[in-house]
Amino acid sequence: MENLVDSRCGWAGTDPLYVEYHDREWGRLVTDDRTLFEFLVLESAQAGLSWLTILRKREGYREAFHDFDVEQIARMDPETEIERLMHHDGIVRNRLKIRHTIENARRFMAIQKEFGSFYRYILTFFGDRPLPVVNHFETLAEIPATSPESDAMSRDMRKRGFRFFGSTICYAFLQATGFVDDHLEGCLCRSGKTR
Repeated sequence: MENLVDSRCGWAGTDPLYVEYHDREWGRLVTDDRTLFEFLVLESAQAGLSWLTILRKREGYREAFHDFDVEQIARMDPETEIERLMHHDGIVRNRLKIRHTIENARRFMAIQKEFGSFYRYILTFFGDRPLPVVNHFETLAEIPATSPESDAMSRDMRKRGFRFFGSTICYAFLQATGFVDDHLEGCLCRSGKTR
């Protein structure tokens, strides 16, 4: 079995940064659009990389992308900023990911305008279900890579022009931001337990 009673989910390992992230952030419902945008940027940057790599670069992303202020990022000129940020050691230096961070900021703001907030937009994929959606998995192998909600949200976001946000990344985003609670049974951070 991959977990013990009142222990952490096995993926948290022993790295202090990962343990802190697991205990203090992962799976806690986020309603603030700035934080939701931060996770959208970070999850998109993760495509093809480990989450621990992205966590280690989080401060670099804060510095490079105006502390995740979506309006400031949306005003960035991709051509100028791509060249500048390709020399920034604190982020993943990938031209497409930098370009799409800027373009996704503009799309994020369009959703905010249409729905009132990005949080309200996410709620549309859950209908009347109470949040978080609490799953009851005992092992890491049971946790899915996608869900009907992540499939629908990713599909809609792609139609709106978002990039680097397929269903698997979308599901990871929903887990990280607490719309889905996939803490394993027995994890000290599971919904309903004191955190």
